[in-house]
Amino acid sequence: MKKLLSLTLALVMALGLALPASAAEETADESLARITKSVKDTLDLDTEDYDDFWGERYEDGLTGVWDLYWSGLDTDLSVSALDDGTVISYRAGQPYTVSGSETFPTFPQGDAAAAARAADDFLDKVLTAGESVELGEPRGMDTLGGDSYRFSGMILLNGLPSPLSYSITVDAADNQVRSFSRDAAANVFLGDVPASAASVSRDRAAGLLTDTLAVKLEYVREADSSTAVLRYLPEDTHAFYVDAATGELLDMTELEEQMEGLGMGGSSSDNATAGESSDSGLSPAEQAGIAQMEGVRSSDALDQSLRAEAAYGLADYALSSAAYRLVEAAENGEEDQVLCVLSYMRPEEDGSRSRTITVDARTGAVLSVSSRAPWLEEGETPALSRAEAQTQAETFLAAFCGARWKDLVLYEDSPADTEDQRPYDTFTYVQQVNGIPFPENRYTVSIDSADGSVYRLDYNYDEDVTFASTAGIVGEAAALSAWAGTYDTVLAYRLVPRPLDGSHETEARLLELGLTHFYELRLTYALEREDWCPGIDAATGKPVVPEKQDTAITYTDLSGSGVKADVEKLARYGVGYDGGRFQPAKQLTQWDLVALLASLDGYRIDPETADESTRDAAYSAAYRMGALARGTRDEDSAVTRGQAVKCLLDCAGYGPAARLQGIYTCAYSDAADIPEADLGYAAIAQALGMAQGSYRGDQTATRGELASMLCRLLER
Repeated sequence: MKKLLSLTLALVMALGLALPASAAEETADESLARITKSVKDTLDLDTEDYDDFWGERYEDGLTGVWDLYWSGLDTDLSVSALDDGTVISYRAGQPYTVSGSETFPTFPQGDAAAAARAADDFLDKVLTAGESVELGEPRGMDTLGGDSYRFSGMILLNGLPSPLSYSITVDAADNQVRSFSRDAAANVFLGDVPASAASVSRDRAAGLLTDTLAVKLEYVREADSSTAVLRYLPEDTHAFYVDAATGELLDMTELEEQMEGLGMGGSSSDNATAGESSDSGLSPAEQAGIAQMEGVRSSDALDQSLRAEAAYGLADYALSSAAYRLVEAAENGEEDQVLCVLSYMRPEEDGSRSRTITVDARTGAVLSVSSRAPWLEEGETPALSRAEAQTQAETFLAAFCGARWKDLVLYEDSPADTEDQRPYDTFTYVQQVNGIPFPENRYTVSIDSADGSVYRLDYNYDEDVTFASTAGIVGEAAALSAWAGTYDTVLAYRLVPRPLDGSHETEARLLELGLTHFYELRLTYALEREDWCPGIDAATGKPVVPEKQDTAITYTDLSGSGVKADVEKLARYGVGYDGGRFQPAKQLTQWDLVALLASLDGYRIDPETADESTRDAAYSAAYRMGALARGTRDEDSAVTRGQAVKCLLDCAGYGPAARLQGIYTCAYSDAADIPEADLGYAAIAQALGMAQGSYRGDQTATRGELASMLCRLLER
């Protein structure tokens, strides 16, 4: 019997918004009945076997959405649809399932082509006029235990890319769609989809867009190196689109700021520069021990040293806590560092101020400063102008940096936001070599706009960097041309903010919610690239191509091996040994067995070079799987074929059945030699194809034989 269990109009009730005109002409039950029938017709649903049904409605300010639920004895179904009947989500099956993560995995089995056809058939039902998708390669079946194909990507509008996306999951066992979700125009942007014909040529748009690009020459440290090379890097310019109908250059950074600024007000504290934790991670007894270490200064001495520096502005602050923390040396031979985090407070009528200073507890050298203070009230003028704050910053750094100061230049500064009224001004100075900045070596200082003290300090500086010569580098014009060449000019539908004028009912509702701008869809050109590019190599003038890390397991010693196909099949799913050699003929040890089984749990282990902690972790994984009993660790012991079968079948949950006596027979040529206690394991192994011909249970196994046994088990 069907039951209407509940009906809610959550956001409509909460915000007092009126239903759209079409819905206002209906009662709630009439609207639900209409949407339900529309959904059933669209999806060809047969709902006779469900016992319960209910619907809920909400609004997001743009459109109404109905959530429909069916439940039955064996399965549930949920569908979400817009007021006009557009299906935006679908989920079939039990809403809550018990995870099968503890179950021994299998190789994924399914038909990708059949799954794609099922996805296409479903999408044909739910996509509206002018919408299409290109499925592409599915995900989900590239890992052990995969049971479904997941397609996702962009919804094309009139054949062109758009900001709308979709996701659909197809069960690999029966090719039934289990879930679907999508973005819909009605709750993403205002207005209609523009025509797909562009009035502006791609070449003209490309010229307008590339004119907005700029590059800058900087030193960049090479990965895992002390050498800095020269690169032309993109300037942090605004992002632009070109309107394909008018040729207008759209500054998307400015337009997005109009969207992001909505509803933003001042804050009573500086969340961007939260102070460091005063929790030292050490007990009082440990802190007392550190305080007695040779060379470590007391908190009183450190406090006095800081107060003697007027730049830190501590005259009216009280020390609230001091916590010591031991930082172990990163490399052997270096001395462990003891830090002291001193926290200060200054209560005021408009809210308390705090300042946290971290110092080297032996030398007293200041390592960082962070603060909290009330933000300025709207219209309030700071005591220090920006120019005065910069003078204070440079005076402080000249004394603080010593000889380094002569090589530092102003790199970027962050003015106090005129709307947010931050109580500080920020400046970043970086090392300059050969007249070229090296931003990795930098000092960032914020100056309190109330009294000129150091509000924030953060720095990084490595003296042991060598710098490439500037001789023979390409010029900026050539680098800029190369940088522009890394992009394609792509015609697509994109979201562009526009002012609301309240001319339509939806706009009026958005204005009631306090919005002044919202997105419309425009046909535009923009610069896009498929792969990430960090910049242009100044020595060659060519784009820098980051190395792609190959995470696949590959081997160099499988040529001519009879188990090559099985070992490589395991490797495709991340099961195997690290190090590039499988050694299929090597006699199997317990450690070899454990290392291979641990790869089922995500480990990548080279059995020949693994350290003790890696070995311990792998054995823990084997214990969890049930392959070994605790207390049986014997890494170098040889593993027989019979023992390998037992370990694998116990992992896969066949142990209780295999240990039943008197019910098994085998067709092995050496069946008479199999002990009664092992007969069940041998019989199941034969049924699964793990062993054929002769069992040879007492013969030492090889790594290759283990791989083949595991392959057959994962194929079950």
